[in-house]
Amino acid sequence: MSNQPVHQPFATAAVDAAPVVTAPDGAEVRPLLVLDGSGSLAAFHLAPGQVTRAVSHATVQELWQVTAGSGELWRRQDGREQTVRLVPGTAVSIPLGTAFQFRADADGPLRITAVTMPPWPGTDTEARPEDGPWAATAG
Repeated sequence: MSNQPVHQPFATAAVDAAPVVTAPDGAEVRPLLVLDGSGSLAAFHLAPGQVTRAVSHATVQELWQVTAGSGELWRRQDGREQTVRLVPGTAVSIPLGTAFQFRADADGPLRITAVTMPPWPGTDTEARPEDGPWAATAG
């Protein structure tokens, strides 16, 4: 086994220049960067008052940091459940297999930067529908 680094090209991305796609949960997402085999970075946007669909991921886990706006995140895993406030500077984890749903407060959009590990696979089977606490309105 070699300890030599795997050389990958440098990459730079700007949120405003990234393509806009709809995530499986209904949130607007702008894919930004990918490191092969390690992770991907994306920016999420949820309009004021919007609620995503509840989902869980089949193969990836995520780390989020709220960059603007406010709202709530609900998470459920292995019989435990939690709802937390999302405000700028809040960081949360979405471990593998965790059911989750989030919503933006009515007074402004919610913006989140997220790292997905391994990189988002882009398959239709990655996000699995779940029962969540709120009625979805996004997407």
